Amino acid sequence: MIRAAEPLLSTLKQGRCAAYRRLCLRRHSLRTTVPFREFFVAHPAQRRWYPLVCVIAALVLLPLSVLLLSWQSIDGQIWSHLWDTQMPRLLANTLTLIVGVGIGVTLLGVSLAWLTSLCEFPGRRWLDWALMLPFAIPAYVLAFVFVGLLDFAGPVQTLLREWFGMGLRLPRVRSTGGVIIVLILVFYPYVYLLARTAFLAQGKGLMEAARVLGQSPWQAFWRVALPMARPAIGAGVALALMETLADFGAVSVFNFDTFTTAIYKTWYGFFSLSTAAQLASLLLLVVMVVLYGERRARGASRASNERPRGKALYHLSGPMAWLASGWCLLVFACAFVIPVLQLVVWFWQRGRFDLDERYTGLILHTLYLGIMAALITVSVALVLAFARRQAPTPTIRAGVSLANLGYALPGSVLAVSIMLAFSYLDRELVIPVSSWLGGAGKPLLLGSLSALLLAYLVRFITVAYGPLENSLARIRPSLPEAARSLGVSGPRLFFKVYLPLLLPGTLSAALLVFVDVLKEMPATLLMRPFGWDTLAVRIFEMTSEGEWARASLPALTLVLVGLLPVIGLIRRSAHRIS
Repeated sequence: MIRAAEPLLSTLKQGRCAAYRRLCLRRHSLRTTVPFREFFVAHPAQRRWYPLVCVIAALVLLPLSVLLLSWQSIDGQIWSHLWDTQMPRLLANTLTLIVGVGIGVTLLGVSLAWLTSLCEFPGRRWLDWALMLPFAIPAYVLAFVFVGLLDFAGPVQTLLREWFGMGLRLPRVRSTGGVIIVLILVFYPYVYLLARTAFLAQGKGLMEAARVLGQSPWQAFWRVALPMARPAIGAGVALALMETLADFGAVSVFNFDTFTTAIYKTWYGFFSLSTAAQLASLLLLVVMVVLYGERRARGASRASNERPRGKALYHLSGPMAWLASGWCLLVFACAFVIPVLQLVVWFWQRGRFDLDERYTGLILHTLYLGIMAALITVSVALVLAFARRQAPTPTIRAGVSLANLGYALPGSVLAVSIMLAFSYLDRELVIPVSSWLGGAGKPLLLGSLSALLLAYLVRFITVAYGPLENSLARIRPSLPEAARSLGVSGPRLFFKVYLPLLLPGTLSAALLVFVDVLKEMPATLLMRPFGWDTLAVRIFEMTSEGEWARASLPALTLVLVGLLPVIGLIRRSAHRIS
């Protein structure tokens, strides 16, 4: 009987094992499924988010695909001319700029963060937040202020010649060192803010343990504080380098040719959009390398279990205290106080006479673009945040990550790629359809506001996504579930439950996007429709002609508007520490 039943038992065991294996494979496929199958396996409520996220990710991938397709045809004459005349200098200038700004922002940001977070000295409490104010000044504004002040015909050298004779002459401000110093003063807050947060998050017990073990403040900084804050510092340096590579206005003021200026000159000088796209792809490759380093640095960071420290550990006295105060005051004065005062002086001397109807048009154009871009970008970012929350599948997470890559694209790269794509659509689709319908057969997409707004959306969607995601994460799932149990669902659930709770984060995101759009120069300069000048474009035109005083009015307007999100950032940072 037993021997006769053995084949039956083995068959049952094999069938049970096969069924168990199929069950395991099914469970594993639900977790790590391919995107195509995942769409059909997902819940119907999750399935509706897939097309929206895919469309948004496709908009971000459009510039990348255009840049890759631009290499299909290469203009050998232009490339040989660029390589023989400009390319070695462009590579050397870009590399010098990256190395100089990277070293400068590291030294400046880390030193200021360590002093304000760990040491007590006169003026530390207000310098702690005052050193964040240079965030509000665009790079091209600080650039033309320093050139106007320190140039040979500027007020500083003129005054020195009156005091010490005609033989006194300062080093040339329009030099490699000059542009590096300006970019350091503009971008050091990235490193300062992240390093300061990392130092404060290390807690009191860790540094006191270092002091108990006989470590001096300098030794504790090198052996304990700095190694633990290295990931945050690396992330801040990477962000500063990304902004350096994307900068166009500051290097234009200093006549310092980089890849960004080469894109603009190739477009308008050689009238070769494909060559400009190829240069933009090379710039994008460098930016992607920097972005990879930033992601690695951020991923290596670990949150501390200790309570953040609000009080200083080291009380400086005597010459050391005044030396620390003097260093912080010097940086704050050079990066914020002197530029703002000089803008006010220029405004009173010449800029106030430009308050006419033309300036009103500039303000209206700027406000219109900022408001429209903020509304569109925040709406799209809300879709991404809700998709990530309602359907946390691998495909949705990958689509959201791709949509957030737009911030790594410099404005000049976006401008070239979008204009190249829209010119192709006009040539192959819009003009034939318009002619077939009896229209004028003119391009409609190229040089329109839709192209510019698309560039803003792709570039600043990450800026809006961060505050919205943080605000949405604070809403517990029990609240919408309770609302559904009471019969509130669909759009009513969003407007009655989610929107009131998301309002602070939504306003913060809209304000950040609005200010970034106002300060964005390369994309606006290259893609604006005819007659749609903005404050940033006005600054570029005036600085190109050397009219520093006339550029003070739009520059001062941008600085005052940029102070709004900076003050909000300062208040949020102070609230977290307290």
